[in-house]
Amino acid sequence: MVGFVSDELLGTFVPILVYWVYSGIYVLLDRFEDYRLHTRAEEDTKNLVSKRTVVRGVLLQQAIQAVVATALFAVSGNSGNASSAQLSTFTHVKRFIIAMFVMDTWQYLMHRYMHHNKFLYKHIHSYHHRLVVPYAFGALYNHPVEGLLMDTVGGALSFLISGMSPRASILFFSFATIKTVDDHCGLWLPGNLFHIFFQNNTAYHDIHHQLYGNKYNFSQPFFVVWDKVLGTYMPYTLKQRKDGGLEAYRTKD
Repeated sequence: MVGFVSDELLGTFVPILVYWVYSGIYVLLDRFEDYRLHTRAEEDTKNLVSKRTVVRGVLLQQAIQAVVATALFAVSGNSGNASSAQLSTFTHVKRFIIAMFVMDTWQYLMHRYMHHNKFLYKHIHSYHHRLVVPYAFGALYNHPVEGLLMDTVGGALSFLISGMSPRASILFFSFATIKTVDDHCGLWLPGNLFHIFFQNNTAYHDIHHQLYGNKYNFSQPFFVVWDKVLGTYMPYTLKQRKDGGLEAYRTKD
């Protein structure tokens, strides 16, 4: 317990709070035009959904995630916080990395399938691609079915297969949330550690949101392993726009 709040409750709601706080930081940083990957004009003209609708869609998905997380903690009975405190640092790190790879594997397979299945793309996954110019708080905007199948189930599998405790899941899901928001923020800020340590970053995912990258760069949210292994990797280069900003360009067809 942290005060009077259980680890299970924190594991359910802290990532939601982190999502909106971290997104809010990027909303404030969005004024730095030189670091935007798209102009404001492109954001207004290319995106097919209003920001109000995006907020409603994200809140709906987070409500579904909260219900599923609460049920998952109750069914798994994986409270184990006392024993968790006795585990070695190596064991905690190992479980964290396992959870990252499980989430990446599930999301890659589901994401790619939703692009190649015409029915699923038209009626479900196309919701997310209404944001041709991604921005931070639109990271989790998608069809509720996609949110359940890709994000919520992916998170549940990561939790169960890795064997992490609810206390450890607070850190893991908060980190995954921050990474996902960062990948959609639309800004290439100097010194961003995600851009330094992860190939799968803001520019990498921005390529996927463009028409020419629609069948590439499916990996999310951490690594690019499956794109490289299965031939869907599209590298990019950053170039200066005439208006002073940056833009990610593909480097191969």
